[in-house]
Amino acid sequence: MTQLWLDLQVGDVVALRKPHPCGGTEWEVIRVGADVGLRCLTCGRRVLLPRDKFRRRAKAYVRRATGSPSAEEVIGEHV
Repeated sequence: MTQLWLDLQVGDVVALRKPHPCGGTEWEVIRVGADVGLRCLTCGRRVLLPRDKFRRRAKAYVRRATGSPSAEEVIGEHV
């Protein structure tokens, strides 16, 4: 498990490994809990992924929500 995804917050934009059928790869986090709620930024489709499945599919942060530490700061804290 990577420490990078422990600080996931509503408003973060993430890239997933496989593209959505609409062609989009960027998703906005709209819910954080046992499941992670995502909204496709290309077509607006909303999906819920269990947290473990989200961790496997997530590739990188595109941008963090306002007030969130950057990915480098999060990784630096846990090294």
